[in-house]
Amino acid sequence: MNEGVALRVLGTVMQWDDDRAQNEFWWLSLMSRLKYDGYSDFLAGVRFLESLAAWLQQFRHVAEREIAYGFVRKVLLYVGPSEMLRLVELLFPVEVQPRLMRTVARAYGVPTHRVWAQRETAAAYDRAVRRTLFIGLSEGARLDQFRRANSGIVKNDQVLLATYVEPDRFDALLGDLRDEQKDSTARFETIYLIDDFTGSGSSCLRSENGAWKGKLKKFYDTIERKLSTHFSPTLEVCVHHYIASEAARLALAQGESRVRSERGADWFGEVQFSYGLALLEDVAVDRSPLSEARAFADLAKTYFDAEDPVFANNAHLDVGGTRDIPLGFANNGLPLVLEHNTPNNTVTVIWAETAGRSGSDGEAARPPMRPLFRRRQRHS
Repeated sequence: MNEGVALRVLGTVMQWDDDRAQNEFWWLSLMSRLKYDGYSDFLAGVRFLESLAAWLQQFRHVAEREIAYGFVRKVLLYVGPSEMLRLVELLFPVEVQPRLMRTVARAYGVPTHRVWAQRETAAAYDRAVRRTLFIGLSEGARLDQFRRANSGIVKNDQVLLATYVEPDRFDALLGDLRDEQKDSTARFETIYLIDDFTGSGSSCLRSENGAWKGKLKKFYDTIERKLSTHFSPTLEVCVHHYIASEAARLALAQGESRVRSERGADWFGEVQFSYGLALLEDVAVDRSPLSEARAFADLAKTYFDAEDPVFANNAHLDVGGTRDIPLGFANNGLPLVLEHNTPNNTVTVIWAETAGRSGSDGEAARPPMRPLFRRRQRHS
């Protein structure tokens, strides 16, 4: 659809007068080009303005459409390619480098700022960098971008694109490390497990029917037999997410404490969590100080249909505690959209697509839900 046509349709849907339409059209045109048109899961030939016009029409009254538009205008958090790339670029200088410097400083009994001032500690820091592995927990880890950002600092064979690695691969990695450092006893001392986003923490680590599951547990199972031979007894496992909600941060800290208590020696020696961008608790629409966010939370509950097969037949939602998720998976209530996909922790009316159903036995009909940012489902 032509941009001018899409804007005129929006003006009609929203019933804006000329002055309001002029102001809104300027903002919409700018933001569409700078950010929203880059969303990767729009249908062919569709961009943000067309999607917004269709999405707003599902709301039955102009007042409801104003609430929905107010959410887009003042509350929506959209992380585009440039913002995500910046989070990738900051991982090493902001998180990895200071951690390794602190480790070397403790080992040699010097202040952190003196590590690079002495030949012995500077060499120890270089060894520590080389004895670190960087492993992706999903394709969202963007390890290709990480390698380019740290070319000359991190070697390609320190970066693994997936947590499952053939046992022989670890043997080869350790052999390369020992050959390069001319140390037959060298072992890996730090592992960074990297992912793009966590909204509830459950995909990383959770207890389910008395058993521990999640990406971190799977990784432990993968390298358990190699821990005593390929990794230092003081191994640090650092789980880094580029973006995380407050709920996920709390859940992961509590979950790791529990699994450590329950499994004892049958677990990593030390696990640390870090985050490039930590969303505060009041980012959630139902806890936000913004009236536009709270009004949208109420609107989302009105239009959510828990009986629709998209939700009622999705057993994966049980991991979050309920299939009744008007505010997204585990009802996290996030207003977040990532340029490559919309998290299911985001308010459901932003991404869900349902057929709708007619009312029966006095029950009101449920209209179809149209997505503003269509989500690529990973679970069904």
